[in-house]
Amino acid sequence: MGNTAMHHFFLGLPVAQLGVSPYIPVISSSLDIKARDLGLGLAPGCYIHLLPNIAGFVGADHVAMLLATGIYEAEKTVVGIDIGTNTEITLRSCGQLLTCSAASGPAFEGAHIKYGMRAADGAIERVRMVGSEVEYQTINDFPPVGLCGSGILDAVAQLLQSGSIGKKGKMGSHLRVRQMARGREFVLVTEEQSGGGREVTITEADIAEIQLAKGAIQTGINILLAEANLAAADIDEVIIAGAFGTYINVVSAIAIGMLPRLPVHRFRQVGNAAGMGAKLVLVSREQRTRA
Repeated sequence: MGNTAMHHFFLGLPVAQLGVSPYIPVISSSLDIKARDLGLGLAPGCYIHLLPNIAGFVGADHVAMLLATGIYEAEKTVVGIDIGTNTEITLRSCGQLLTCSAASGPAFEGAHIKYGMRAADGAIERVRMVGSEVEYQTINDFPPVGLCGSGILDAVAQLLQSGSIGKKGKMGSHLRVRQMARGREFVLVTEEQSGGGREVTITEADIAEIQLAKGAIQTGINILLAEANLAAADIDEVIIAGAFGTYINVVSAIAIGMLPRLPVHRFRQVGNAAGMGAKLVLVSREQRTRA
């Protein structure tokens, strides 16, 4: 189970066509292949089952997510979002499923961010500004050494809400803002507070990366709504899946425009739904048929 590119790499299928329009998979249907034919030394006679792909950038992992969450049979209007470097989005409305993919990039995973890092000990995962002071929470309460995805999202939302950055992402005046050779940056953690002997800052370039990522997701949602002739207010529930989606502060995601401005109770974070969907099809032929 994986996205379409990983699916093709695993099977040794060509992938060049996935990089050019119209992004057609070599195969979209589900497959059962002997493990030994793929070089896997599992149980004798073992088969590998691969779920169907939907399109070039919406793969079997998203099918598994739809199975696990039950979006495919919802009677209300639901948006399901599996957030990652490639974010898959599905809208369930009026008995149909509409799906698209958003090139959200690796910013929410800490890449392309000056002090970005994976969700490990010492990563700042929550940020709150109180006047000129910054309050933060780190993973396992270790001294701060960088920012993981949820911390980056919180930091940008807090800077926006405090007026430290404008709607275009440029920093204004603040006691913690300073001019550097490549633009301005905001000091979140001083050298004395950090666990790595260096300040932890967020730069205007970091904010631009978040703007690209959140803009891709926001656009994907809006395209699906427009296709279904719906408005954001018509959404009854937003289901957020994926490792990053598990930990994000929904209020912060709404504040920066990544998610629709809806009451918080309409959002549900479900964790690794794709992994749960994979387990379902391993133990149920009915679920395989449904996929």
